[in-house]
Amino acid sequence: MSKNPFGNMGNLLKQAQAMQERLGKIQEEAATKMVEASAGGGMVTVTANGAMQVIKVVIDPEVIKAEDREMLQDLLVAATNEALRKAKDLMAEEVKSLTGGLGIPGLPGVL
Repeated sequence: MSKNPFGNMGNLLKQAQAMQERLGKIQEEAATKMVEASAGGGMVTVTANGAMQVIKVVIDPEVIKAEDREMLQDLLVAATNEALRKAKDLMAEEVKSLTGGLGIPGLPGVL
């Protein structure tokens, strides 16, 4: 009696489809989770979600009064980059729960 080498292919495809569905749910849930980062001792604060979207930027009025446009631009870049890094970390943690810690190339949040 010969064993079909493709016998488990159906199961693998079902498992891959189930994982894809769970990943979609994780991405939806992550989009509702927020992370926050600030720069300049809180002079600029950026809020982003797990979908890597900047949701809100708060600028201390004192920064605007200083009329130092370059400093404000630097603070915005720094706070935005940090918020997006935190959002990426959030997504990576969510995906890790799906994959059991295995690094699967091509999944969001996985290097």
